Amino acid sequence: MTKARLLRLSVVLVSIFMILLIIVYWDNVGTVHFYLHTSFSRPHSPGAIAAGEDWEALPDVDEFLAKLLSSSLKQNSSIPRKTEQLLVQGSNKPVVSNLEENVRGYDWSTHKDRNSLDQEKLQIERQRTLREFCANSSFTFPTKERSFDDIPNYELNHLIVDDRHGVIYCYVPKVACTNWKRVMIVLSESLLDQGVPYRNPLDIPREHVHNTSTHLTFNKFWRRYGKFSRHLMKIKLKKYTKFLFVRDPFVRLISAFRSKFELENEDFYRRFAIPMLKLYSNHTNLPTSVSEAFGAGLKVSFSDFIQYLLDPRTEKMAPFNEHWRQVYRLCHPCQIDYDFIGKLETLDEDAAYLLQLLKVDRLLRFPPSYRNRTASSWEDNWFAKIPLAWRQQLYKLYEADFVLFGYPKPENLLKD
Repeated sequence: MTKARLLRLSVVLVSIFMILLIIVYWDNVGTVHFYLHTSFSRPHSPGAIAAGEDWEALPDVDEFLAKLLSSSLKQNSSIPRKTEQLLVQGSNKPVVSNLEENVRGYDWSTHKDRNSLDQEKLQIERQRTLREFCANSSFTFPTKERSFDDIPNYELNHLIVDDRHGVIYCYVPKVACTNWKRVMIVLSESLLDQGVPYRNPLDIPREHVHNTSTHLTFNKFWRRYGKFSRHLMKIKLKKYTKFLFVRDPFVRLISAFRSKFELENEDFYRRFAIPMLKLYSNHTNLPTSVSEAFGAGLKVSFSDFIQYLLDPRTEKMAPFNEHWRQVYRLCHPCQIDYDFIGKLETLDEDAAYLLQLLKVDRLLRFPPSYRNRTASSWEDNWFAKIPLAWRQQLYKLYEADFVLFGYPKPENLLKD
């Protein structure tokens, strides 16, 4: 009887071990490496858990996977990497092939005249604000109380994973996400140019940057790891450095409107502009192409856009498009303990500090920011013709993003 039990136990253990070996082998030969980062130094922030600490808090399966994979893959940490041998010198000029980038241009100034920020204190304050409001029971918003396990896989598609350096980035459209995605591609070596990984972020064509197949994201874990996917997500969330970048919510909306409706964008014209023009501007028999519409002077107004956001029918038809979806719905800041919170308003300083913390500042530089970046000072003009009641409703719609990330309430827009 005892021998039979031992035999069954042996079969189970061997089966689990073989499954794990298959998982490890699969990723090691794939475009994205699976191995857990074991030598990475994470930013020291309140509440951050250093690699290898607090494992007793993990469920048994998580602990088993973490320890087995960490011990069996330690040899990977000594693999030489060509990307760590020299500093990438940025090109003198960016490759501008996209209309939006061509219109807006790049700012190549070094910003040496800016006052240096005390980044460590800044991060402590930003994280404290986020955690306090996440823990504050009197401050509520949709999805706040759910756990990480309650988040559907399709809502985890903005979490990009770099297993080579132990980094997880939650991208927020209209917050320098194109260039941060470029950085993640360089770090993870997930995209090759003539058989060689990209070294300079700006060399990566924009159409490849936003191709979903380029990045390993959390929502892809189920297809890759099956029932182990949530366990592996939790391990990576504990061991990896997690960051996101945010911006003033109203300014982000202005930026989204400018890039998607003031420039000729065929996809956004058909999916969003045509319905908006019909519903809120009473247009019929609209052109089928954006070039014809622009030629006829048919463009979505900012007022149309705001009405669309406030219309209850919008969310009933489908969730907000990612370009104007709230950050708390994209990145789940009350369920994921982010180690670094960057802001577009301090992008250059934040980006430089983050790359230092990640110990990759010798590998690459963050691409230069756009000039003429949509500014907070524009809000008064953009919202001048928007009725006060609409502005107040819009604030309530994005209030969680204002509060969680420390943006002041725009009182001047919310009162007569």
